[in-house]
Amino acid sequence: MDITVLILIGLGIILLGVFFTFVPVMLWISALAAGVRVSIFTLVGMRLRRVIPSRVVNPLIKAKKAGLEVTINQLESHYLAGGNVDRVINALIAAHRANIDLSFERCAAIDLAGRDVLEAVQMSVNPKVIETPFIAGVAMDGIEVKAKARITVRANIDRLVGGAGEDTVIARVGEGIVSTIGSQIDHKKVLENPDMISQTVLSKGLDSGTAFEILSIDIADIDIGKNIGAVLQTDQAEADKNIAQAKAEERRAMAVAQEQEMRARVEEMRAKVVEAEAEVPLAMAEALRSGNIGVMDYMNIKNIDADTDMRDSFGKLTKDDDEDQ
Repeated sequence: MDITVLILIGLGIILLGVFFTFVPVMLWISALAAGVRVSIFTLVGMRLRRVIPSRVVNPLIKAKKAGLEVTINQLESHYLAGGNVDRVINALIAAHRANIDLSFERCAAIDLAGRDVLEAVQMSVNPKVIETPFIAGVAMDGIEVKAKARITVRANIDRLVGGAGEDTVIARVGEGIVSTIGSQIDHKKVLENPDMISQTVLSKGLDSGTAFEILSIDIADIDIGKNIGAVLQTDQAEADKNIAQAKAEERRAMAVAQEQEMRARVEEMRAKVVEAEAEVPLAMAEALRSGNIGVMDYMNIKNIDADTDMRDSFGKLTKDDDEDQ
C-alpha cells in the first residue's frame, strides 16, 4: 500500500476522532431515542459556549420522560448561571409526583439562592424533626429548669427564597421555652406539666418569616439545674461583705491618718514650747540688765520653780506607791 494512502487514512481517523470528541454524536442519538429533539448544531454551540452537553441533555431527557414541560434553553441558562440542573429537575419531578405546584423558575431561583431545592421538596412531603440542645430557664422561685425540644417542621416552598433557616427556628423556640419557664411561680409546675411549654411556644407563631412551617413542638427531656436564686443571694452577700470590708479599711486608714496628723501637731507644739522655754533665760537676763526686775524678784522665781519641782517629785512617788500596792 502506498505511503500516501496510509497518511490519508491516518489523517481521516484523527479527524473522525476530533469530530466525535467535539460533537457529542452519541448523546444526540440518545436524545433522539428518548424522543427529545435536540439539534446537533445546538450541541456544538454548547461546546463553544463551554457548556457540558451531558449536564443539560441528560436532565432534559429525564424531565421529558417524567412529563415535565421544560426547554433546553431554560436548562442551559440555569447551567450558565451556576445552578445545578440535575438537582432542579429531580426536585421538579419529586414535586410533580407529590402534586406540589412548583414552577421551573421558582425551583431555579431556590437553587441559585443556595438552598437544596430537592431536600426542600422532600421535606414538604416528609417533615423533618429538628432537635434543640438543652435550653435553660429560671422559674420565679429561682430554680433552673433545662428542657430539650423536638421541632417537627415542613418546608414552605413559597418562603424558601428570603426565609430564615433552621437556626432562627431553634433560637425562637429557645426564647419561647425560656420565657415560659420564667413566667411560672414554681418550677414544680413545669415538671408536672411539660406539655404546657410546647403549647405556649406553639401558639406564638414562631414560623413567621421562616422557610418552614412548624407542625409540632414536643418536649423530649426536662431536668432540674442549679438553684440560681440561692447562688445570686450568695454572690450578693459576698459582694456586700467585700463592700463592708472595703469601707472598714477606708475608715481605719482615715483614723490612722488623723492620728498621724495629731501626732505631728503635738510634736510641732512641743517644738514651739521648747523654743519658748529656750527664750525664757534670755528674757530674764535682758530684764535684769534693763532693771525691769530685781535680784530678789529673780530669787523668788527660782524658789517657786524649786517648790514646783518638789511637788512634782512627791506626786510621782505617790503614784508609784499606788501602782505597787
